Amino acid sequence: MLLTEQLSAATIRSLIRQQQICYAGNWRLRIYGTLHCASGKRMRPQNRVFFASVQEAMDMGYRPCGHCLRVAYQKWKHGPVQ
Repeated sequence: MLLTEQLSAATIRSLIRQQQICYAGNWRLRIYGTLHCASGKRMRPQNRVFFASVQEAMDMGYRPCGHCLRVAYQKWKHGPVQ
């Protein structure tokens, strides 16, 4: 997990191009989503964190975004269907 305040904008762009950052999250709300999510783009920069993978975000206790990761969110919300 990388915090926005620890990185410059140029470093963030470079890490995205190198695919070391694939998801962004809100550390206060504990939500992660895609880098292109409209909801994520509205969050305050000081609350933004970055992840390399879904597994990393889930291991840190973050839940999927209900907008950009709707299927994963529904699965998280309702649990596995039996």
